[in-house]
Amino acid sequence: MRDPEPCRIKHTEDTRELTGLTEENEENEESSEVEKKHAKTGEKPSSCSQNKEKDLKKIRAKKSFTCTQCGKSFTRKTSLERHMRVHTGEKPFTCDQCEKSFTQSVSLKHHTKIHTREKPHKCSHCDKRFIRSGTLKIHERIHTGEKPYTCDQCGKSFTIKGNLTAHIKVHTGEKPFTCDQCGKSFTKSSALKEHMNIHTREKLYSCDQCSKTFLWASDLKNHLRVHTKEKPHSCYLCGKSFSFLQNLKAHQKIHTGVREYMCFECEKTFSSAKCLKRHERIHSGEKPYKCSHCDKRFSDSGNLKTHERIHTGEKPYHCTECGKPFNRSSALHRHRKNNHSM
Repeated sequence: MRDPEPCRIKHTEDTRELTGLTEENEENEESSEVEKKHAKTGEKPSSCSQNKEKDLKKIRAKKSFTCTQCGKSFTRKTSLERHMRVHTGEKPFTCDQCEKSFTQSVSLKHHTKIHTREKPHKCSHCDKRFIRSGTLKIHERIHTGEKPYTCDQCGKSFTIKGNLTAHIKVHTGEKPFTCDQCGKSFTKSSALKEHMNIHTREKLYSCDQCSKTFLWASDLKNHLRVHTKEKPHSCYLCGKSFSFLQNLKAHQKIHTGVREYMCFECEKTFSSAKCLKRHERIHSGEKPYKCSHCDKRFSDSGNLKTHERIHTGEKPYHCTECGKPFNRSSALHRHRKNNHSM
């Protein structure tokens, strides 16, 4: 059976990349228009630069074409028409090799290079090559460290404008993409698309240790670390190790003191969006997790999981000294402290 994981990753990257490139193309068109105007006037470089900045501001202030679906504005009617395909799902440009369809002709043009294997754009820092010049530009920021897009709320910077746009929704709480199956909302369309697999796909990958099933091979691979106790990611400040990189990153904020997520109700700050979201349920009273055995509801998925063990009788935590099982890790910890501590 083929592993679909690489295809999934590639699609997610392409979606993110095209979002960034589409927004950058809009900016480049504006800059190009100003460049042409000032090239004709023959202005001196210093005054030309200042005037260019003024003209760019004027052009961006004249964004008179607004999307009725999401409120985004454009300087050109053609840009709005192209953008509307995001909402309508229209993909008028089709590849004659594999019949894959695209919203933009330029996307089809780039796609055909997959079949010809043409990658004309080479990185000046490494040997990696790319189909698109825009992708090369974004890639080279890995080497240069350039992050030109900065959040005015917390100062965090990004290499791609699309990532900044998605990040800002953390501060605004906006989640415009909603699952029509279960009502769960997301900040990114790619996150919703990935979530939909829960409803539409078979769980093809099973753990041979505990029979838990997963949608993706990579998720199974990550899960196996629970059994192997493998912790390849270590904190360079205190030496603590973690199974997952994201857990290490979250841990390191303890040392740096970075708490960039703030609750607008009480102004309490948090180190992650997940912690903020969980906290906000205190104010809203939201309890989205319902027990499948009784009517009890919970604000946190971890609390639901622990509660359901009352019904199932599951006791996954075992004492290594005497073998006694427990349904909570805290109960195991208390048992070991009271009965086996030296």
